[in-house]
Amino acid sequence: MEAIAIKSTRQFVVVTGMSGAGKTMTLKVLEDLGFITIDNLPPELLPQVFKILADRLQNTDTPGVVATIDVRNVSKDYVKVIDDIAVAWDGNGTVKVIFLTASDEELLRRYERTRRVHPLNRGMSTREGIRAEREILAPVLDRADIVIDTSMMDLHQHRERLLKEFFEYPGGISILISSFGYKHGVPQDASFVFDVRCLPNPYYVEELKDLTGEDDAVKNYLKQFPETIEFMNVCKNFLRVSIPQFLNNVRGQLHIAIGCTGGRHRSVAVAEWLYDEFSSLYKSVSVIHRDKGDTKK
Repeated sequence: MEAIAIKSTRQFVVVTGMSGAGKTMTLKVLEDLGFITIDNLPPELLPQVFKILADRLQNTDTPGVVATIDVRNVSKDYVKVIDDIAVAWDGNGTVKVIFLTASDEELLRRYERTRRVHPLNRGMSTREGIRAEREILAPVLDRADIVIDTSMMDLHQHRERLLKEFFEYPGGISILISSFGYKHGVPQDASFVFDVRCLPNPYYVEELKDLTGEDDAVKNYLKQFPETIEFMNVCKNFLRVSIPQFLNNVRGQLHIAIGCTGGRHRSVAVAEWLYDEFSSLYKSVSVIHRDKGDTKK
């Protein structure tokens, strides 16, 4: 595995969310990063686990502990347990809750593909189980530090997203800028969504059709239109005001999603321009192109 810089502060990570959204994969990735991993732990045992492992974390290079919790183990005291751990570990590490989600349609496809039974399947359909699970997990979603929508992610993209989250960066928040295609669905974990379908579409220019927004020819095409310049100025001004507010008041990650029709031209170019603008101002900025088919930074 490639060498990466893990955040120096010890971390206690709780991975939870919708069944079928990727908790097992997340656990495996974080295990590869050196975390102590515990699968499907009842929340009431979390404080004891912290107490047992605290000394070990202090005396080794282990970056932290990660535990998964599924809907069957979520109790009404779950959020209080997490907050109590955060207070207990204050000054000695960080406590982070990662909530994994996906669209109902994608979760249904995954259940059909694996032929697994939904954990809440008690005389109800899979779709009804998913709906009931969302209601149960609503308070947990509100408490989450990071929300990751895996609907359109393959295993590689899932891993890359987690690696970005656990790279070293200063401060309490990371900034993710992503491009996507509306025909593939809007990322459910986005903090802000900018719709760039109002801009001229390079797809209809024959020599640009097979390129992407990372190519200079596409960027130069878009820059020739006054509406592109005006749109970019509005976006930048809005984010210059909004990002400091997130840095001061919000834990976890600020996800800025840029969408066009297919996710290859306009959204990619705008995401690249925003990355260039804000990576010079903040150290914890990254960019991914969900529907372009690869990860750039």
